[in-house]
Amino acid sequence: MIDITLENFQTELIDGSMTTPVLLDIWAEWCGPCKQLGPVLEKLEAEYAGRFALAKLDADKVPQISQQLSQMFGVRSIPFCVMFKEGQPVDGFVGAIPAEQIRAFLDKHVPGADEVEALEQEEAAQEALAEGDTEGALERLQHAVAADPANDDARFDYVKLLLQEGRIDDAKVAFAPAIARTTQVRRFDALQRWMDATDFASPAQGAAPSLADAESRIAANKRDFEARFDRARLLMAAQRWTDAMDELLDILMRDKSWSEELARKTYIAILEIIEPPRPKVADGQIPPDDPTVATYRRRLSSVVLS
Repeated sequence: MIDITLENFQTELIDGSMTTPVLLDIWAEWCGPCKQLGPVLEKLEAEYAGRFALAKLDADKVPQISQQLSQMFGVRSIPFCVMFKEGQPVDGFVGAIPAEQIRAFLDKHVPGADEVEALEQEEAAQEALAEGDTEGALERLQHAVAADPANDDARFDYVKLLLQEGRIDDAKVAFAPAIARTTQVRRFDALQRWMDATDFASPAQGAAPSLADAESRIAANKRDFEARFDRARLLMAAQRWTDAMDELLDILMRDKSWSEELARKTYIAILEIIEPPRPKVADGQIPPDDPTVATYRRRLSSVVLS
């Protein structure tokens, strides 16, 4: 529990709610219902185990803030509780209402336990990857997806890592629940195009295509876009990302709209795949762009807008 003052209002309430929802309890020493509500809120904070933070503000000691919030919500009495999320007051309730009603209020605004677990597992997976522990990262990501199947970030990272490790069948199984959303989620579309490229490079039946064959066809006809796209897909399957994008740029420089902009869409898919997780930086700072991704974004813009 945090006591809010004029001095820490910005850091503890506004900045703090950027990462974790903060419930602000506005109370006063003379207020009987406030004293009833306080212990209930403290028990709920412990029960929710970090899914929200509880802050208290004495209306008599910090009237500037309590009056401003009361006017904002049209409230004239205390106890008055305000939920802060991402730096903004978003909702509130008045009075010493029962714990079940407070739970219903909280559940509208705070992440579920499964969401929190998934986020924790995903963070642990990124730490494992940074330490070179790929198997540990896969295990963490698998747990994250199981805990919160709706977490698109965890599913993307899990399928991507499986594909990077050559575990194609496992990747397809993990990706299956998201197939219907490939047209809605760009990163899922990117994964689908990567898996299509691996299937093209290693067909279930017949001889596998070769880079040498595609390059021979291109040498015979530089406008053989099918051959160029075949070469790009083979390079994708081999995870030679910049080589694949260079080939796709060659198509775009000659025909931007070829095959319903297939080259551009595949290029964008590769950028989604190779974009690394953004590093954590201090508040107010912008994390730096990955130099390879930034370079190839500029190259695409230059070609498409020319």
